[in-house]
Amino acid sequence: MSTLRSSPGHPVIGAETTGPADDARVRLRQAGLRLFAAQGFARTSTRELAEAASVNVAAISYYFGDKAGLYRAVFFGPEDNDVEADLARYAAPGLTLEQVLRGFFEVFVAPLREGDQMRLCMKLRFREMLEPTGLWEEEIAKGIKPMHDALAAVLARHLGLAAPDLEVRRLVVCLAGLGVHLHVGHDINHQIAPALNAGPAALDDWADALLRYGLALVRAEAARRGVALAGEGAA
Repeated sequence: MSTLRSSPGHPVIGAETTGPADDARVRLRQAGLRLFAAQGFARTSTRELAEAASVNVAAISYYFGDKAGLYRAVFFGPEDNDVEADLARYAAPGLTLEQVLRGFFEVFVAPLREGDQMRLCMKLRFREMLEPTGLWEEEIAKGIKPMHDALAAVLARHLGLAAPDLEVRRLVVCLAGLGVHLHVGHDINHQIAPALNAGPAALDDWADALLRYGLALVRAEAARRGVALAGEGAA
């Protein structure tokens, strides 16, 4: 497993379009997103990146230091760093259980509402999970773990626990799995039943369905424990 060590991340793809040099930087990010998401870091060459962005190979070094720097800039754009905004969807005080779960699943549905670029961003994240370059550990520490811990804490309160236990954490993994499959299984789902992904209305249906399934899982865990779910009131 290789480890990426390069310069800090750069702004979101599509920003800084104020001149030819900035256009080249943006084109490199866009090309990097497409190629890294499709092929991974190791199998994507600097020549491919340059050709896809219609720039000289030297532009990669000029703007990003090296291929690893470009990969990091693509992977850690602001859209991947807004953990606080994601947490606010479901970990804010006073939310009902339904609001908590709807907000949690919207973290997964929202990127799909943004079209192909955000789908590619998510695809890149899951490719990094399967083919880690060294950035995955950072993503877990700064993004995934805080979100897991936040939902575990909220569910523990709804279940009347002082702190999350192992079964609550198992429940969080199962809930996250429902949302994750919308991304990692997107192309498969499209082949099996294209209507599942047909437009904005389909995403609204997914959001509603995930909420139903999520509530069923949490209620089943409460029933297993023989406890009432805090009236499914405030968290």
